[in-house]
Amino acid sequence: MSPALKRYRDIAIVVVLLTVPFFFLRSNMKKPENMNAMDRVILRISAPIEYGAATLSRGISHVVSDYVYLVDVKADQDKLSYDNARLREQVQKLSAQQVENQELRRLLQLRETTPADTVSALVVAKDFTEFFRVTRVVLDRGSRDIRPHQPVISPDGVVGAVLHVIGDAIDVQLSVDAAFGIDVEDERTHARGFVRGTGDPARYACKVEMVDARDEVQVGDLMVTSGKGKWFPRGIPVARVTKVVKRELGRDQEVEASPTVNFSRLDTVLILVTPPAEESTLDLSPRSASQNTRQK
Repeated sequence: MSPALKRYRDIAIVVVLLTVPFFFLRSNMKKPENMNAMDRVILRISAPIEYGAATLSRGISHVVSDYVYLVDVKADQDKLSYDNARLREQVQKLSAQQVENQELRRLLQLRETTPADTVSALVVAKDFTEFFRVTRVVLDRGSRDIRPHQPVISPDGVVGAVLHVIGDAIDVQLSVDAAFGIDVEDERTHARGFVRGTGDPARYACKVEMVDARDEVQVGDLMVTSGKGKWFPRGIPVARVTKVVKRELGRDQEVEASPTVNFSRLDTVLILVTPPAEESTLDLSPRSASQNTRQK
């Protein structure tokens, strides 16, 4: 085909494409009484095309609308997920701060009710060696008064005693170490005994030795410091009885106990740098602590 014929063909196609819609539009705009036969033929031909085009247009419109809607929904969902995660993180931080504040408040009450000079410390390591139940703490402030064998306590009870002093770092021998022992009495019956750690590496446990067979000791009884020897103030919780095996007269009872301090969650402690008086008694109950705080 020659270039001239191609040009005429293209011109003809353009003219047809412009003319056909014109006739369709002209016929659709006429009133029914003014239509001629040609207009009716054009309307009959154009009706299915217009219907198909309208249907296709509505379908495409729905698809686009649904897509836009889903995009907006996904964007909103992503934003809500982000906000939800951020709020959960804030709640966790606030909960941790609340727990920390409660522990610090209990430690402050303990310091105010302790009849001795104290130095606070933070726990930085646990089970420092495999041979001893030892934890390492770091002093909140420097002190030259820390010496080995000084008592270490927490709001829950006896933690142990100072073992080594290395600057501001201190190794504390826990009350569950086999080499640790302390004189105690039953808070309920005042039966005397001696709490010693078992040194069990698998769990924190202790036993109450030298409990006379005639003394009444039951499971659940709280063993507290007796205050003898001016080492620990009297009345500090040490362990709670978990098992009692009665013996015949003349033999001591076999008493097992668990420490009142949860060493796996121990964060802060107090070190007693001055020995308590013989008659000093420490009551760690919340009511007593609040009363002492009000009195001060």
